[in-house]
Amino acid sequence: MSTVERERQPDSNFFLDSRPSTQLSDQMPCEYVLPSDRTRWSQTRPSAFAQEKVVALRDELIALFRERALKFGDFTLASGKKSSYYLDGKQISLHSKGLQLVSQGLLELLDDVDYQAIGGMSIGADPIVGGVLALAGAADRELKGFLVRKEAKGHGTNRFVEGPVVPGSKVVVIDDVVTTGGSALLAVDRIVEFGCEVVCVVGIIDRCEGGPENFAARGLPFRSLLSIRDFGITPNP
Repeated sequence: MSTVERERQPDSNFFLDSRPSTQLSDQMPCEYVLPSDRTRWSQTRPSAFAQEKVVALRDELIALFRERALKFGDFTLASGKKSSYYLDGKQISLHSKGLQLVSQGLLELLDDVDYQAIGGMSIGADPIVGGVLALAGAADRELKGFLVRKEAKGHGTNRFVEGPVVPGSKVVVIDDVVTTGGSALLAVDRIVEFGCEVVCVVGIIDRCEGGPENFAARGLPFRSLLSIRDFGITPNP
């Protein structure tokens, strides 16, 4: 299969110019529009990476998930749903190469988004936030991070939101594996209460089980590096 053919696979979400999820409400989950050719890609999404490198990074991330994080069996997810497979995102985000690939991918995925800070629900977002900030700093880019507590600590500032982010900031909320989007939406609620504007929600992998639709219902654009279909798995009903 040629590089161009691989870039045109309909379920390859890595670094795509995905439309806001509000525009996907009339489609099946995980259906995205790919650029028709390299020229259109370069016009719509200027990229720091050559296309060949983008595809290589994507393939390497998929291979790492298969090796370290994709498990089969009987599982109960955080959403309460039953599943025959489980994606352990921390096996990737707490792995040196995995965190590098994810961080590079997220910065590329958000290249056209105007935001001053990135963060999400602790503890799943913790290493991802650190990785993205480190790469941004290496590129001399000003970017802040934040972490959202499930419960406010009972001392000090007694805040749900930790970090240098300030009210009025435009922020991106991240999650590792998105199922229904409940964890990310809780983080959205907390950071909005804090006084920030959420301009996008991003995930490493979309399980295609209602997350994009739930974000769309809140008017939140959503993007993901990968979808479960990239692994040849049909989403659970």
